[in-house]
Amino acid sequence: MSELLSAGLPVLKNRAGLPALCLVTGATGYIGGRLVVELLNHGYRVRVLARNPERLKDHPWINRVEVAEGDANDDFALTQAMQGVDVAYYLLHALMSKDDFEVKERELAERFVSCSKATGVGRIVYLGGIIAPTEELSPHMQSRADTGEILRASGIPTIELRAAVVIGSGSASFEMLRYLTERLPIMTVPKWVNVRIQPIAVRDVLRYLVGAAAIDPSVTGAFDIGGPEIYTYKQMMEKYAEAAGLRKRIIIPVPVLTPRLSSGWVGLVTPVPYTLARRLVASLKNEVVARDDSIKALIPDPAGGLTPFSKAVKLALTKIKDARVETRWTNASFPGSPSEPLPTDPNWAGGSLYTDVRVVESKDSIETVWARIEAIGGDNGYSTATWAWRLRGLADKLIGGAGLRRGRRDPNTLLVGDALDFWRVEALERPTLLRLRAEMRMPGLAWLEFKVAAKPEGGCTVTQRAIYAPKGLLGHAYWWSVWPMHGLVFPSMAKSVATGRR
Repeated sequence: MSELLSAGLPVLKNRAGLPALCLVTGATGYIGGRLVVELLNHGYRVRVLARNPERLKDHPWINRVEVAEGDANDDFALTQAMQGVDVAYYLLHALMSKDDFEVKERELAERFVSCSKATGVGRIVYLGGIIAPTEELSPHMQSRADTGEILRASGIPTIELRAAVVIGSGSASFEMLRYLTERLPIMTVPKWVNVRIQPIAVRDVLRYLVGAAAIDPSVTGAFDIGGPEIYTYKQMMEKYAEAAGLRKRIIIPVPVLTPRLSSGWVGLVTPVPYTLARRLVASLKNEVVARDDSIKALIPDPAGGLTPFSKAVKLALTKIKDARVETRWTNASFPGSPSEPLPTDPNWAGGSLYTDVRVVESKDSIETVWARIEAIGGDNGYSTATWAWRLRGLADKLIGGAGLRRGRRDPNTLLVGDALDFWRVEALERPTLLRLRAEMRMPGLAWLEFKVAAKPEGGCTVTQRAIYAPKGLLGHAYWWSVWPMHGLVFPSMAKSVATGRR
């Protein structure tokens, strides 16, 4: 469970003395899914509005909230969801709409206001973007500004929190920054990389959102929120590279890259959807720096202050930490920090992670299969393609790595921490799980994992998974350079441990 980021903040109570009921729209989105957890941890009652509740099933909080099924474009569904609500969080947008997204966003906000008035919602909280008052805004930022104005003009107490780039794994702006920096050691970039930005960690955004619920109802207004530092986008890329342990990036701004060309470039280099990337890139022409810090009088900073940029980046890069790959994407456990990716985040979020998965059915007992798995490597070899492993071991040895010379401590049994050729035993749960971490020299981190599950009718299923987290552009090149060998090595190895046949 995540830490209580909202520690020290008051809890709003309703007239009956119960913790306020908070409606979270956009609960399947990046901020919404994390906000639900923080509100629950802080003691609030939570209701979520979802067009498709099935998309919520993988969230760990699903059994702790009320789910209102419906579309925010449907007056009846929205009105039903708002019944008895004390605080309504507006986290809706239409950025992925191909056409007329500004019109759709205005209609969404107007409908939300109308239904809020009809049901007596006590407070609206909206997360928008920092507005540069003297500059011509991009369509995206103008729409954000218009939405805030509609909500604040409703007559309902409204807190509009305005943020710049949110730093956390899964945030579209952060993922764009991540992929550009990791994949391009040398880059020519548009002149907007010299525009000043005040990034903020997602943990601090969530604290402001939770704290906004209990602000005195006499307060309505827009408040800028930002982290403790101001950088240009170029400096952010340089700081990201430093925090991620990458080599210094060579960044050359050029004036000829228009927003349209920039969007195509971002779409090519990153997996962020083109429509989203285009609108985000167009917004980067505007300086986004907090103009005042009046929000701090209403929602004080946490003990120790707001999160520095480098720390926020490091918190977001936990996907590839040692011993944590297995739990990052294969179950619905909430990560240790809201900066980390959720299993329900978009598939382009959380950084690159390559996998090769092989599943083989075995007629042998789980004990028999496990014995073969635990005896893998060393003099016992890996499969009919043991020669390929020896070739990789020789290559590793030639560049100063351990190669296969370490062998095994024991031919049949393993212990956590054992060296096994160029692997290290990272996790061992007899007779169901063996995870090996690679210690060969490579531009990234790699694991080899075996899971065994007994079948009720006898026999078992073996799932073999190779996992690779690349580091920089060279890491991606490495994966694809060895990919042809996977077709030789991995199928025969999975078949060997499952059936005993080589």
